[in-house]
Amino acid sequence: MTIEERLTRLEEIVEALEAEPLDLAEALALFEEGVQCLREAGGTLTEAEARVKRLTELADGAFEVEALDDD
Repeated sequence: MTIEERLTRLEEIVEALEAEPLDLAEALALFEEGVQCLREAGGTLTEAEARVKRLTELADGAFEVEALDDD
């Protein structure tokens, strides 16, 4: 799932929690899914930040990008 898809799903979850009365079990399940979406999106952003930090300017002005290991 892409970060955009995660954020879209998170918006859907927020709307569902705000819009209609839900029973406690359903509300908790949506909340847990929302927290998971948030964690995954945060992880994606952390990875992107690490890639940006690995972009280093060389002495001659060229740029080098170091690939991250895909574990």
